[in-house]
Amino acid sequence: MDFSTTALRVLRQVAESGSFTAAAARLGYTQSAISRQAAALERGAGTALFERHFDGVRLTPAGLTLLRHARTILACLDEAAQDLTGPASRPEPVRLGIFPSGGALLLPAALTSLAASDPRIAVTTREGTTPSLIRSLRAGSLDLAVLTSRPPHRPSDGESPRLHVETIADTELCVAAPTTGVFAGRTAVRTGELVDAPWIASPSSGAEPLLGVWPGLPGRPRVVHTARDWLTKLRLVAAGCGVTTVPRLMGPVLPPGVSLLHVEGAPPEVRRILAARLPGPPPPAVTTVLHALTAA
Repeated sequence: MDFSTTALRVLRQVAESGSFTAAAARLGYTQSAISRQAAALERGAGTALFERHFDGVRLTPAGLTLLRHARTILACLDEAAQDLTGPASRPEPVRLGIFPSGGALLLPAALTSLAASDPRIAVTTREGTTPSLIRSLRAGSLDLAVLTSRPPHRPSDGESPRLHVETIADTELCVAAPTTGVFAGRTAVRTGELVDAPWIASPSSGAEPLLGVWPGLPGRPRVVHTARDWLTKLRLVAAGCGVTTVPRLMGPVLPPGVSLLHVEGAPPEVRRILAARLPGPPPPAVTTVLHALTAA
């Protein structure tokens, strides 16, 4: 078998992105170049490595086996390049992925604490949905990922080996509403009052759901604005343009003009914040970052 490092990086990126098109965009290649590298990998392996589906590409069992070795090979090459630059001044890198609202919830306090206590740890962050972050962990392009889970909190994915997962916190969902208008001065709202409310939703799919409309809201919600960015959603709420769903832990970072409403008349909606990594002993820097996130 003869695999180039370029082909192995393509394999890792396809596993992470879930499609040839997304992998091409991330690596700066054309899609035809990605397809050629994929074909070369399969010729070298003598077996199929990719399963093409209508919603993207997944690795076959053989592809997952090769990915496991590709992670090790590419990590060794990256370490060799760092050693050549001089290990004495080299920071300890930690690649952290985090779900969309997690940045506002956890990152400022955690990174400030790390800068004071462990300045040699160089954290780089990437935002993504829980499914995309899990793919990145499996592909070896993240060291640690902060995910969310909804009851009954099943394993994050069905692949083997199982990810090592720790609970950081549980947070109840609330409705973010303007401090003026029909909900002014309120601290709670019943689900029946939310049916006809104007909602600020997030674009999402069944595979990668995002917060927006209250989960399990009866009837068809009246969505008046769609935005992925949290700042946009919350500023729209503050302007009186609608309501949206947020974790209660976001309370301290809400902009002026936004209040939190507890939802009555339905079982509490609780989301668990998890830290996930590949199995095995973690590097000390990863453990230090995890402790900072838990403290935050």
